[in-house]
Amino acid sequence: MKKTERVRQAVAGAVSESEIQAQAEKGWKLVAVEWEREVEAAEDKLSVEVPFGLRVSPDTQRLEEDPDERETLVQMMELIVQEGSYSKIAQELNRRGLRTREGEKWTPISVFEMLPRLIEVGPHLFRSAEWDRRRQPVAR
Repeated sequence: MKKTERVRQAVAGAVSESEIQAQAEKGWKLVAVEWEREVEAAEDKLSVEVPFGLRVSPDTQRLEEDPDERETLVQMMELIVQEGSYSKIAQELNRRGLRTREGEKWTPISVFEMLPRLIEVGPHLFRSAEWDRRRQPVAR
C-alpha cells in the first residue's frame, strides 16, 4: 500500500529551476505554490460581540446593563417558564413591541439563539428582587 508523503519547504528568495529539478530527481513533484505579502492594515480593533442585555459604557472601559435588553431577557424568561413554544414566545415578544438588538422582529430561531444567554443570566435573574416581585400572585 502506498501513501503520499508531503513536505512544506519555506523559501527565502526565488526558487531556481535547478532546485525544482533536483527535488524532482529525488521523486518529488511540485503540487502547489503559496504566495504571501505584507500589506498595510487598518488599526486593529477588538472584535468582540457584547452579550445581549449589556452595552459598552460611555467611557468604553467596561460593560453595563442595557435596561431595554434586560427587560427583554426577563420577559423572555417569563415566557419560557410558562412553557411556551419558540414560535409563541417570538409572537408574544413582537406583540409587546420588543425587538432584537438589530431592531428586527423576534423569530423562533432568534429566540432559540438567546438560550445560551438566558442560561448565563438566569441564576442572576432568579435571585433578583425584581423576579420575586414579578412572581408574586396578583392581589385581588
